[in-house]
Amino acid sequence: MFETEHQVQSEFETIYQRDYSVHAPDMRRLYENAKRDQWNVSKDIDWSTPVDLEKGIFAEGMIDGYGSPLYEKLDDKTKRELNIEFSCWRLSQLLHGEEGAMLACSQLVDMVPTNDAKFFQTTQVVDEARHAEVLSRYLAEKCDGRIYPMSKNIKHLFDYLLGQGKWFIKTAGLQLVAETFAVGLFRMLAETSQDPLLKTISKKILLDESRHMGFSVIGLPDMIASLSPSDFAELEDFTAEACRLVLRGQFPRPAFEKVGFNQTEIDEIQRYRVENAKSNDYIYFRQIFRREMYTQVVSNMKKVGLMSERTKENLRKLGIDPNIDGRAATLEQQPA
Repeated sequence: MFETEHQVQSEFETIYQRDYSVHAPDMRRLYENAKRDQWNVSKDIDWSTPVDLEKGIFAEGMIDGYGSPLYEKLDDKTKRELNIEFSCWRLSQLLHGEEGAMLACSQLVDMVPTNDAKFFQTTQVVDEARHAEVLSRYLAEKCDGRIYPMSKNIKHLFDYLLGQGKWFIKTAGLQLVAETFAVGLFRMLAETSQDPLLKTISKKILLDESRHMGFSVIGLPDMIASLSPSDFAELEDFTAEACRLVLRGQFPRPAFEKVGFNQTEIDEIQRYRVENAKSNDYIYFRQIFRREMYTQVVSNMKKVGLMSERTKENLRKLGIDPNIDGRAATLEQQPA
């Protein structure tokens, strides 16, 4: 049994705001949309829908090592088992991320300066709780309880976010980076998953995630423009580190171990993943996912005023072209 809880030391100032007038109409509109679009995991998902694990969960092309000589040698039974374990590992990381987001947003309710932002953040707490609920229920009821431990990268990111006392750092790490990744991944799952129930769940989650990205685009520009040089440099460096943690290093080693791969075979798959990501033969829908992910990250950083020369250089080190315009994307970085 893996660790199911740990403590994070946190300290932040609570702003008890008693100005109830509307200062940011766009933020209030986001709040109204959040109230309008609420959905209920218990009632709005048809949990009687069977999940045929024999067919797999994710599209085969999403599995690390797909198409490699080692993968092609596997028998159908092992490929099916790997699909299930890989899918559950990836969904587990999304689940842990949603739980972390719920905790971070509950802190942001205290920390953000205006009631326009506070009202919206209360809706995001509910949204993130709903996402954790639906993913944990899917894994528990449809995947025989296959919930994997949190990856080191996800734990490191959220431990830092939850212990951070500056709301703009939490918002940048959560809404600007992590939510952008989540939107791209859930969109890909909604379009390519072999399981119809997971497609439905992913589409429901997407309704919420796009609003969450909107919070950073609306709420961060004025704050970033007012930052001191030292605070701005801290935000530049943290955003680059958040991108690195989300985009790199999340290799599903435990899933391969569960299926019976040895250390040499796992290392071979990991090398193939890196090399294949550099070629033009990389799975088409993963190319599209990366292009959209990179384009959205760059676009949002520009919108909030974070695209400095230092940020551009940080992105280049991660293999992301800061001038990307949506028509082309670099394939130099290993897949998420």
